[in-house]
Amino acid sequence: MDDLKNIVESLLFVAKDPITLESLKKAIPDIEAKEIRAALLELSKEYEVRKGGFYLKEVAGGYQLRTRPEYREWIARLIQPNPMRLSKAALETLAIIAYKQPVIRSDVEHIRGVDSGSIVRLLLDKKLIRVLGHKDIPGRPLIYATTKHFLEVFDLKDLRDLPTPKEIEELGSVFYEDSQETAQTPGEPESQKQENPDQANVDQTYKNQPDNNPGQEELADNAQNPNNLLIADHTNQNQPDINPLIIDCADEDQENHNQITQDSK
Repeated sequence: MDDLKNIVESLLFVAKDPITLESLKKAIPDIEAKEIRAALLELSKEYEVRKGGFYLKEVAGGYQLRTRPEYREWIARLIQPNPMRLSKAALETLAIIAYKQPVIRSDVEHIRGVDSGSIVRLLLDKKLIRVLGHKDIPGRPLIYATTKHFLEVFDLKDLRDLPTPKEIEELGSVFYEDSQETAQTPGEPESQKQENPDQANVDQTYKNQPDNNPGQEELADNAQNPNNLLIADHTNQNQPDINPLIIDCADEDQENHNQITQDSK
């Protein structure tokens, strides 16, 4: 069929959700699946060469025309989309279901350590998870799994595209290293350091003043060397504590005593 590529393109354009190869085959029953796949591949190459406003994406088990991320600013101005927002608890619960599916609620709560009933209902309302049935155990709890909408939201072809635990650990290490580098404040280059003229004048004034306290330098040395300070303290402790006033009084009494002795003679 000469216009097969145009037919496939029109079907992709009107499809609201990713359209599978089987759905395209039903719409074009006279064409083999391999011919439809070849038409899809040719369209994808043309979009990449043209670098237009949209491209062909294989997602959620099907094919979908998507706008390019670099034009989201102008698209948001036109349609004002309401992006899906999930809390940390919701993302945590969704990740457990995605990696452990099919899973029941008690298994999710055992991993998280808290009740997850409200979070599970939220994920059901957002069509990110679905109920597969009941588990054949006492109480017959519901079994949960992710949906095709989950794959579409997270841009996954299928569940095999989920990152492995090793990839998640490596990604976490990269984010940690980046955060550490951002937290460290780099030193200010010498060329950017500016001297404060007022502070420079004050420092120069102090430098030009005479040293009125010659013992200050010695005290500074002792302060920088704790051993010197200890030696000075022990030296002072070995010397008697002599008061200058007592010395003056003693000299005066000695003179008076000598004077009295001479007079008596």
